[in-house]
Amino acid sequence: MLVVLVMVPVVIALALWAFAWPNARIAPHDLPVGVAGPAAAAEPLRQELEQRDEAFDVHRYDDESAARDAIENRHVYGAVVVTPQGPKLLTASAAGPVVAQLLTDAVSRQAPPGTQLQTDDVEAAPEADPRGSVLGSSALPLALAGVAAGSLVTLLGLRGVRAATALVGAAALVGLAAAAIADSWLGVLTGNWWAEAGALGLMALAAGASVAGFAALLGRAGLGVGGLLVVLLGNPWSGVTSAPELLPEPVGAIGQLLPPGAGGTLLRSVAFFDGSGAGTAIVTLSTWTVFGLLVVTLAGLRGRKTPAAREQHAAPSPASVS
Repeated sequence: MLVVLVMVPVVIALALWAFAWPNARIAPHDLPVGVAGPAAAAEPLRQELEQRDEAFDVHRYDDESAARDAIENRHVYGAVVVTPQGPKLLTASAAGPVVAQLLTDAVSRQAPPGTQLQTDDVEAAPEADPRGSVLGSSALPLALAGVAAGSLVTLLGLRGVRAATALVGAAALVGLAAAAIADSWLGVLTGNWWAEAGALGLMALAAGASVAGFAALLGRAGLGVGGLLVVLLGNPWSGVTSAPELLPEPVGAIGQLLPPGAGGTLLRSVAFFDGSGAGTAIVTLSTWTVFGLLVVTLAGLRGRKTPAAREQHAAPSPASVS
């Protein structure tokens, strides 16, 4: 009774802190943006952005074409181009509608009075999901799918190759089903269908394998550790609904090291940017996947050896029989 009375409020408080605190402190923290145009005109703007309490990580580009390339390659979220007619803002709402709106507001306040701010959405969010709300809501179901797969593998006593096969097979089916819903049906993803299915499946596999791996190491307590990292911390710290650079430090960076955050970044890259900027996310998800699959496989090998060792230990020696 005491455990219930103490643990339930603690878990609820932790969940409220993990979910509510980052959303209550959304603000840019070293948000990558670009400034393009002639040096004499662009340098004052660059200095002004850099002086905003480390809100922006400003990159300098020679012209609008270079700034567009940087946005399409996911090096920056947007760029301000200095033109004779006034500032021109390049955004990419597909990388995060919240960021695009934040940049629009910030540059509009800096524009000279009476100047009409030109805007160009280089990579627009799909018409079926202009605010990114559907994409943002996909992180939690995939995290839950991974936790469910890892938990079932553990509770059913699967180990070794059987456990690894179950985790990989479940993740593959999750990826196919999620791509069918998000791309084919809802139209909120607009990239290569198979790449999207692979990204969604890898996200689910990384979550499931990590949960099963922790359970193989720690027993059933590992299910709680895996669920804590994937759902309670990984989901609200993923930055999928906004951007990692808008979350309080170091929450955004930590979130990108967990399956939901890395999965969200990978999904945006393959769905809207032809895979640009996906390298780090793939490494992160692959690391969690290899860790989990390796641990459950080794646990299965150890489990098979243990009964044989016990039988050999229990068998009487020839000397004792004589």
